[in-house]
Amino acid sequence: MLEIIRANADDSEILSEITKKSKAYWGYSEKQMEEWSGLLTISSEYIRTNNVFKLVVEDSVSAYYSYYLIENNSVRLDNLFVLPESIRKGYGSLLMNDFILKVQKIGRERVILDADPNAERFYKSLGFVKIGQIETSIKDRFLPVMEMKL
Repeated sequence: MLEIIRANADDSEILSEITKKSKAYWGYSEKQMEEWSGLLTISSEYIRTNNVFKLVVEDSVSAYYSYYLIENNSVRLDNLFVLPESIRKGYGSLLMNDFILKVQKIGRERVILDADPNAERFYKSLGFVKIGQIETSIKDRFLPVMEMKL
């Protein structure tokens, strides 16, 4: 059984675990993962103050996404992470469809995100276009800034 439900503050540990495991899936070094640990931690406060939805598969959380409203009738997709063992099962697309429906329902017209370079192709396949890039703490590594107009 699959279910997408709002996360609660008690989910911070499992969502942080999903974030870190999902990021590590792309082959980043242990040193890099340690440096990013704080950035990849999802706090209870973050869950309370943002829109965070988790995918529950057979009573276990396998993935999640989060977003918040920004100016100009836009929404920022802040996180979308899937456990490595659940990648390529369609869960990312399932979550994105749920997210887009929620955004349309509240009348927002544009979604912005900063993609991990490894996820750029996934977002392009859903209709996002690259509108810029931002430099990261890793030399010569850039995050694509992407948007989708709804």
